Amino acid sequence: MKNLSLVLFAAFIGGMTAIYVEKNLNQQEADSTLKEYKIKSPITLTSGNTLPTGTIDFTSAAETSVNAVVHVKTITQEITNNLAYDPFHMFYFNQPKQRIQQSSGSGVIISKDGYIATNNHVINGASKIEVVLNDKRTYTAELVGADPQTDVALLKIKETDLLYLSYGNSDLVKVGEWALAVGNPFNLTSTVTAGIISAKGRNINIFENDPANGMFPIESFIQTDAAVNPGNSGGALVNTNGELIGINTAIASQTGSYAGYAFAIPVNIVRKIVADLIEFGTIQRAFIGVSIRDIDAKFAKEQKLNALNGVYVNGLNTGGAAEDAGIKIGDVITKIEGSVIKNVPELQEQVGKFRPGDKINVSVLRDEKEIVLPVILKNKDGNTTFVKKEEKEIVSIQSLGASFESLSPEELKKMSITNGLRITKLTNGKLASAGIKQGFIITSIDRKKVTSVQELSNYLQDKAGGVLIEGVYPNGVKAYYGFGL
Repeated sequence: MKNLSLVLFAAFIGGMTAIYVEKNLNQQEADSTLKEYKIKSPITLTSGNTLPTGTIDFTSAAETSVNAVVHVKTITQEITNNLAYDPFHMFYFNQPKQRIQQSSGSGVIISKDGYIATNNHVINGASKIEVVLNDKRTYTAELVGADPQTDVALLKIKETDLLYLSYGNSDLVKVGEWALAVGNPFNLTSTVTAGIISAKGRNINIFENDPANGMFPIESFIQTDAAVNPGNSGGALVNTNGELIGINTAIASQTGSYAGYAFAIPVNIVRKIVADLIEFGTIQRAFIGVSIRDIDAKFAKEQKLNALNGVYVNGLNTGGAAEDAGIKIGDVITKIEGSVIKNVPELQEQVGKFRPGDKINVSVLRDEKEIVLPVILKNKDGNTTFVKKEEKEIVSIQSLGASFESLSPEELKKMSITNGLRITKLTNGKLASAGIKQGFIITSIDRKKVTSVQELSNYLQDKAGGVLIEGVYPNGVKAYYGFGL
C-alpha cells in the first residue's frame, strides 16, 4: 500500500509539472506571436508620415474622412415608350411616359467653401442633385463641370467653413500601404472599410476610347482590396493620415457587388481636373504627341531591347510635342518628370497632370543610353493655347414654345445619331401640348432631317395641317409625335 501511495504521488507531481510546463510554453508562444506582430511596426507612409509603434490605428483617419464624405442623391427623368394610335392621321406613334428615377453615390468635400469631387457616372443625366452631409444637413448642388474621360465631376454647394479632406500625393503611394475606403454603399451612410493598396496603374477599359472624336480616356487606377460596393462611387480613398489619395470609381465583379477588387482615380488626376473646371470650366488636356505600346518579353526580343519597363515609341504626330523635342521612333520612355514609367497607363496618368504649354522632362532610352529631353506639351490642335469652354447656341422659337441647341459631334456619336436638335426648355406651346418632354432630340420633321434651328424654322414656315416629328430621348428611346399647326 505504501508503494502504491508513492506511485500515485509521483504521478500527481508529474502531471502537475506537465500542465505547468505546457501552460508556460503556450504563454511563451502567444507572447512571441504578439511581439512578432509588434516588431512589424512602425510602418512608414510614402507621404512622409510614420505610424506610432504598436497596433495600427485607423480611428483618426476615419473620423476625419466620414465628416468630409457626403451622400450624393440624384433624380433623373426616365422616359419610357407606349404605343398609341392617332385616328385623325391614321398612324401609330410612340407616346413617351415620364418616370422619375432616384439613385445615389458619394462625394468628397475638397474645400471649406463647398466644392465636392465625385464621379461623372454618379451625376450623369441628373435633373437634380442633392448632397447630404454626415451631420444630416442637406443642400441642392450645382454641377460645375464633368470630365467623362476621367470620370471626374465637380459639384458646388452654398456653404462655408466645411470640413474637407486635404490632397495627398498619389505618385508616392506604394503597393502594400494601408488605405481606407469611405462612402455610402447600399445607402449605408458614412461607411469605412480598410484594406491595402493592391496595385497601381491599372487599366480596366471602362471608358470609351475614340481619338477620331476627341475622346482620349485616362485609366491608371489605384487598385485596393478595401471593400467597395455600389454607392461607394465618388467616395474617398484615404491613407492612414486621412489624406485623400483617390476617388473610388469601380469594382471588378461578376455579381455587381464587391468581389475583392476595387479601383480609384489617383488624386493627382482628380486635383488637375478640379482645377481646370474651376478656372476654365472645361478640361485643358495636354498631349505628348506619340503613338506608344507596352513592352513584353516577345516584343523586347523582336526589337532587341534589354529592358521590359517603359513604353515603346512606335509613332510620332507630325508637328507634335515629342517630335519637336527630338523624341524618335524606337525610343523607350522610362520617366516623366522623374516618375518611373512602367506601362502605357502610367504614362497617360503622368502626362494627364499637365496642361498645354507646360514644359516637362522626359527620360528615354536610346541605344542603351538614357537621355533627358525637355518637352513642351501641346493641346489636341497642336498648339499651346488653352481651350475655351464651348458655349452652345440656344435659340428659341416662340410659336413652338421651346428653345433648342445643337449637339456636338461627341454627343451625336454617343446617341448613335447623325443629326438633331435638343429641346432645352419648354413652355406652353405646340410641342408641350403634343406630349414632348424637355431633353427630346428632334431628328426629323415630316421625314426631313433637321440639322439646325434654321432648317427647323424653314420646314415649319407657312406650313398648315399636320406635322410629324421624329426623335430620340437621352436614354435612347425613339419617339414620334403628330400635331396640327
